[in-house]
Amino acid sequence: MTDYILTELMAVTAARQIKDGEIVFAGTGLPMLGAMLAQRTHAPQCCIIFQAGTVASQLAHLPMSVGDPRAMRGAATAAGLAEVFSYVLQAGRVDVGFLGGAQIDRFGNINSTSIGPDPRHPQVRFSGSGGACDIACLAQRTIIIALHEKRRLPERVDYITSPGWLEGGDSRRRAGLIRGGPSVVVTTKGVMRFRLDTKEMYLASYHPGFTARAVADDTGFALDIEGATETPVPTADELRILREWVDPERVFLK
Repeated sequence: MTDYILTELMAVTAARQIKDGEIVFAGTGLPMLGAMLAQRTHAPQCCIIFQAGTVASQLAHLPMSVGDPRAMRGAATAAGLAEVFSYVLQAGRVDVGFLGGAQIDRFGNINSTSIGPDPRHPQVRFSGSGGACDIACLAQRTIIIALHEKRRLPERVDYITSPGWLEGGDSRRRAGLIRGGPSVVVTTKGVMRFRLDTKEMYLASYHPGFTARAVADDTGFALDIEGATETPVPTADELRILREWVDPERVFLK
């Protein structure tokens, strides 16, 4: 049980960000794994909601997507996208939302729209926001999960699909976004957080097998690594629950 793969480490790290009793807006993949693991360990009263319309799911089997009927097990409400986004998210009831994207910059702004200086003639076109912009604007805080590559972590994103801390400082509030903002970025190499005053990203921990300098060298901006420590590894109990109960078929734990 002491051996683990990177996906398991990331799922456990994401799960540890969730507090008991919180309302969690989870997406397909690692967010589902993290939310389910949290519900079966330290946060049994966390309330999981999905974009397709289920609220307070009591998951017994890992759904393949947010629209999988298995996501409805034990749900308090099985409505639709409009109800979840209006009555739950817009009303300010979501404590934490999970996000991802093609690019994340030093202030946690996310690009999932296009690569290139002109979005009308992009070099690469992505799927766009979906519900991510709404979650980034309206959740009390967000957790970002991403691959760690220099090209994915630029100084500035090419296009702001989902706002983070915008220009840093109090620029998010000045823009009218009175709540929320990214709190942590979990990548394939480490965990980043944001300074309380400047809102700039810094390295909180590096995953086993890496060094703080190696993580910084693969980041597209000057990443503050002072004080970074090694990411705590999964416990035997967390791994057992993850493997035997959360994803025994290894759908996402690959």
